[in-house]
Amino acid sequence: MTANAVLSPGPPNHEPSNSGVSKMVRLIRESFAVVEPHTDDVSRFFYGMLFSLSPATRDLFAVNMEVQRSRLLRALVHVIQMVDRPDELLPFLHQLGRDHRKFGVVTAHYEAVGTALLASIKRYAGDAWTDSVERAWAEAYTVMASAMTEAAAADDGPAWYTGQILHHERLSWDVAVIRVQPDHPVPYQPGQYVSVEVPQRPRLWRYLTPANAPSDDGIMEFHIRSVESGWVSRALVAHARPGDQWRIGSPMGRLTVNRETSPDVLMIAGGTGVTPMRAIIDDLAQYGENPRVQLFYGGRTREDLYDLANLQRVAMHNPWLTITPVVEDDPGVSGAEHGTLAEAVTRYGAWQDWDVLVSGSPGMIRATVSRMLVAGTPLDHIRYDPFTLD
Repeated sequence: MTANAVLSPGPPNHEPSNSGVSKMVRLIRESFAVVEPHTDDVSRFFYGMLFSLSPATRDLFAVNMEVQRSRLLRALVHVIQMVDRPDELLPFLHQLGRDHRKFGVVTAHYEAVGTALLASIKRYAGDAWTDSVERAWAEAYTVMASAMTEAAAADDGPAWYTGQILHHERLSWDVAVIRVQPDHPVPYQPGQYVSVEVPQRPRLWRYLTPANAPSDDGIMEFHIRSVESGWVSRALVAHARPGDQWRIGSPMGRLTVNRETSPDVLMIAGGTGVTPMRAIIDDLAQYGENPRVQLFYGGRTREDLYDLANLQRVAMHNPWLTITPVVEDDPGVSGAEHGTLAEAVTRYGAWQDWDVLVSGSPGMIRATVSRMLVAGTPLDHIRYDPFTLD
């Protein structure tokens, strides 16, 4: 399978024309734009249809479907954004396919998902749904599903890893540090995230990002903030205990840095969104020479910057690293930028020659990316992950 196959509306093994690619992308995006205002209804209809077509799939999910519905929508939006960038879309789909092994997903499930997805989009697209639109969506989904199933079949590692909590510490009423010892080292790169299932919330997998680079002992450190309506995060902050057994899925994400080939790196992190940046910095700190790294670390108040002192200590010993704290609603704080992260970062210009990594809440990511694009930052220089906060 080639990257172009994701976009090709023509027969396999034929190079698609630019006009064919453009038409397919346009049809998918225009029809999704009609559907997007109804995404809550779309997701409910989708899962109702899926469970009707394939009742066995209901057992793959937790009783509460709110998080899963939100995750579906973020995946759809992410795919739509990358549909004309196959070099980025295919690695994302490969990671997703490997991650879905933890559910016991089989080919028949993908067929039911495709049928339910097209039926859901058709129902809410109205007059925008035409034969051409249906063909575009059907071919795109077929090739996406193939990419996921092929990646899953090619992965000879475990579907998940088992880990045990060694340490649980509450840094504040809503933030905890949890260290987990997997039974085998999880092969993640600094900056990537993993899905976890915890005993407090069976079948309700949540994505977490290790805050440390891979270590010889394999221990993974997670920083978790209790978020409103966060079933898993609230349970972990308040009730996780040493000895708890976790299941850990395959690594995902593209917030990584190759120190030998990367240009200078701008990191933008809100709250516990600092964890992938912290892991990357932890890895880079092993070396004497690195690209310049500028981290803007933001929160509503100074207290939200729970790891600032540690990061500043690292910066003192590594001249390639600069830390800029940002507070949004704490005017008495000195030595920090004030305002949103989007405002603070764009005060310094467009960062046109830097790689830009963004991590935090979905709202913070949307606002920051939008403002940077307006300021002149090239879109292909900006990276963020869609699932890191539930």
